[in-house]
Amino acid sequence: MKILVTGANGQLGTELKKILEATMPSVAIYTDVDELDLTNAKAVESFVVNNDISHIVNCAAYTAVDRAEEEKSLCAQINIDAVKNLALAADANGAKVIHISTDYVFDGTNHRPYRESDKVNPISQYGTTKRKGETVLLALSPEAIIIRTAWLYSAHGNNFVKTMLRLAEKNDEIKVVCDQIGTPTYARDLAAAIVTVLRSHQWIPGIYHFTDEGAASWYDFAKAIFRLAGKQVKVKPILTEDYPTPASRPAYSILDRSLIKATYGVTIPHWEEALADCMAELGAAK
Repeated sequence: MKILVTGANGQLGTELKKILEATMPSVAIYTDVDELDLTNAKAVESFVVNNDISHIVNCAAYTAVDRAEEEKSLCAQINIDAVKNLALAADANGAKVIHISTDYVFDGTNHRPYRESDKVNPISQYGTTKRKGETVLLALSPEAIIIRTAWLYSAHGNNFVKTMLRLAEKNDEIKVVCDQIGTPTYARDLAAAIVTVLRSHQWIPGIYHFTDEGAASWYDFAKAIFRLAGKQVKVKPILTEDYPTPASRPAYSILDRSLIKATYGVTIPHWEEALADCMAELGAAK
């Protein structure tokens, strides 16, 4: 097995590298944009073939949801074209692909957790490009595995947890949206699930959903962060309409995790337990 991990410097890529190096040392090559430009089809194919890659885990993505409404071309290059190039390269070398997608492929109008078979209807440029990336991959590489996730955070990079902790240093009161419901997901837990799939004796292609267990609003998430950090910050709940953003976001994006648990025996912690682990890593827990 020779694994290519793209987007290796991001939140998920960083966590995946730590787990792989601890459990499956010397089996992976880690790249980011400086090592491999995924929008260059020839470069991607040459890299995959020359390194005899057997598995590709694509953690690379354009994830700046609001900026994507302006940088549409760049967003499409990374979330669609790069995925196409990886699929073609995988085909050229007979490699298997695990691709990370998002809850933003849904419009958020459900009243129960989204299943993999539910109708998609993205309402933002980011969500639209991620869905197109899914369809391109499945058309070119029908044996691929797609894992949709949501509300990702870690001790690395930019994310909601670190933003809240930074704001708490200068503010006694913070306004946070309370009518968007989803599941905070620690990148380390998603990375562990990916490794479980890679090490499985079976490879069952298709789309899977993975987040940590439970549900929360961004308001609930913020309250939990400050509680764990011992921060005396007043969190004021506001509605989405009171915090306008360039991109629309799903009001409800809880994902049903049943399929990946049943298929690969993945165990998933509750989001509050996972958050406590991340806060401890950040040294932010009281």
